[in-house]
Amino acid sequence: MRRRRYLKAIAASTATVGLAGCGGDGGGSDGEDGGSDGGGGSDGEDGGDMEDGGDGSDGEDGGDMEDGGDENPYGLENGVVTIGSDIPYKPFEYRTEDGELTGFDPDMAQAIFQEEMGLDYEFQKTAWDGIIASLNNGNFRVIMSAMTINDERDERVDFSDPYFTAYQTVAILENSDISSKEDLKGKAVGVQKGTTGEGAAEQLKEEFGGDLEIQSYDQITGAFDALINGQVAAVVNDNTVNAQFANDQDAVVMLEGEGAAAEAGQDAPPYLTLTVENYGIAFREDDDEFLEAVNEALAAVKESGRYDEIYSKYFAG
Repeated sequence: MRRRRYLKAIAASTATVGLAGCGGDGGGSDGEDGGSDGGGGSDGEDGGDMEDGGDGSDGEDGGDMEDGGDENPYGLENGVVTIGSDIPYKPFEYRTEDGELTGFDPDMAQAIFQEEMGLDYEFQKTAWDGIIASLNNGNFRVIMSAMTINDERDERVDFSDPYFTAYQTVAILENSDISSKEDLKGKAVGVQKGTTGEGAAEQLKEEFGGDLEIQSYDQITGAFDALINGQVAAVVNDNTVNAQFANDQDAVVMLEGEGAAAEAGQDAPPYLTLTVENYGIAFREDDDEFLEAVNEALAAVKESGRYDEIYSKYFAG
């Protein structure tokens, strides 16, 4: 029950903010540059996951691209939107035991690209620390991977309107001696490389006068493993992902306390928030026509109530 409250707290504090965030603050979260588990998005890991195959044979993903006219709208190769994403990053993108790709981002991709725009799409597993470079090298068309909108990234890519609001938070072991942010002084914290969680930890280290050890991992799962194994005292990461991990692990809880969300006057969740962030879909800087069309589709998903349905599926439980 305690862990279910974490997920409900996300729904209570960000469902309304999520709609506001989906309306325009900026957002992203897990990384500076992005990629995910390696390679420039062309390793085939997710290439066939177009939510039912993408070849149009089932009537869901196929050739109904706006009346079936242009086979390559927006200059898409074979009419398919290729999406770079850091997988796994539960609950945003991850695989079920059967190997099916699922999560908030895949469901949003289906709603935006397939249902609203009539386009096929496929996710390509991509290492987070090179995801923006891979996008700009043409390895895929967009990034959809819980990516926080910030000024540094905005110099290299263009972002859609925000589609999610998140916070950087701290996950700890329930039986630890940490009960406040100040108790992290002198401790080791785990983060994912190149993420805004790493940036939040660096800010915390500066606040502590350097008295904080930061251990960076290629994937957030490495940081979580380090927490369980006692190699770090805490994990700094997005609230939804930390809360999901706490939901799945009896030994893990969220560090409590007020923070950035309360300071910003938001309906803050009942745990410490280090930052307030928003996620966006990233595009190459010259992709204006496609970006505008995606923003229109995103607005339609929100207005139709589909966004609320997807949000509740992953965050209201």
